[in-house]
Amino acid sequence: MKKSVLRAYARLIAVSGVNIQKGQEVRIDCELDQPEFVKMLVEECYKAGAKKVTVDWAYQPLQKVHYRYRTLTTLGKIEEWEKARWQHYVDALPCRIYLVSEDPDGLKGINQEKMAKAQMKRFPVIKPYRDAMENKYQWCIAAVPGAAWAKKMFPDLPRGKAIEKLWEAILETSRVDDDPVAAWEAHNKDLHDRCAYLNSLGIDKLVYKGENGTDLTVGMIPEAVFKGGGDTTLSGVFFNPNIPTEECFISPMRGVAEGIVYATKPLSYQGQLIENFSVRFENGKAVEVHAEKNEELLKKMISMDEGAAYLGECALVPVDSPISESGLLFYETLFDENAACHLALGMGFADTIRDFENYTLEQCREMGVNDSMIHVDFMIGYDGLDIDAVTRDGKTVPVFRKGKWAF
Repeated sequence: MKKSVLRAYARLIAVSGVNIQKGQEVRIDCELDQPEFVKMLVEECYKAGAKKVTVDWAYQPLQKVHYRYRTLTTLGKIEEWEKARWQHYVDALPCRIYLVSEDPDGLKGINQEKMAKAQMKRFPVIKPYRDAMENKYQWCIAAVPGAAWAKKMFPDLPRGKAIEKLWEAILETSRVDDDPVAAWEAHNKDLHDRCAYLNSLGIDKLVYKGENGTDLTVGMIPEAVFKGGGDTTLSGVFFNPNIPTEECFISPMRGVAEGIVYATKPLSYQGQLIENFSVRFENGKAVEVHAEKNEELLKKMISMDEGAAYLGECALVPVDSPISESGLLFYETLFDENAACHLALGMGFADTIRDFENYTLEQCREMGVNDSMIHVDFMIGYDGLDIDAVTRDGKTVPVFRKGKWAF
């Protein structure tokens, strides 16, 4: 891959992704797969005005070793230095960049019960820090190729060619062309205009029906609005949290969802794949799940806390999006969620409440935004899915027909 193209991608993440302001700190979370690109990204962050860039490396095989040998007590404990670091994040509000490259099945064989219990022990300590930063800092999730990920997508290619092929797919679907910053400005305008139309309808509920058996009705929060593309912090800084993105999304009313929905793509959760699954809702709660692969992991996921079994997001993505038209299954939510309509179990987004800056986080949750330690997207869209909006004045307006926008 040409260094000039990778440099343009790194600049896109720093400038359009997190939109670093002069004097801000930056933290990058990444795996060990592309150190040269990480170095390039760090340099672009400094060029954009960062005063300090910190890189936190991760490695899935090492994570498995920790979970094998550490006790649950040790795994679940938040050390004092970790609390101090979280407090620094609250005080400094650094930009956060997450580079995805890990093996979608890289944690296969890990003790699922031990991992879940450790996370549940840690979360109550971390939650106040997270809440204190909500909507106050810029963040961006982007991707670089990992060798195991590339081979999973392109198993018939040699390792090097598979990585090159994955680079090509990432850059193309992320709109890294001659002028990626300008391309993202145009893309954000299109998503903004679609959201404006949806918000003009006064939607009370969305009704999903598919030839595969999906039959689900989800209620909307009266004060909620659809959002898409870039976002803005409470201090007024615009940023793009996902590169790529194709969705118009909203946080639905907690406790108002009835029916069943069938996933149309595998879900990579905790480094393991859940495949061919369905979720049935009653009174807004996931009360029954089935999966051909990793059903127990799916059950564990929706029992992580009280909010894990409720919906936090409804996202609309047409099947003729660039990622869908690529014909590739990425085995990675960042991409696969932008190839199809999806739902998310767990935490909702307070900033989908109209004029959310005038409310506290608690008030947004009282309006119906779900709260949870998890937020897990799963894909339900395909070319047989229809979606109708039932408006507050009783009209039924088509939103999707056969997986595509109906307007």
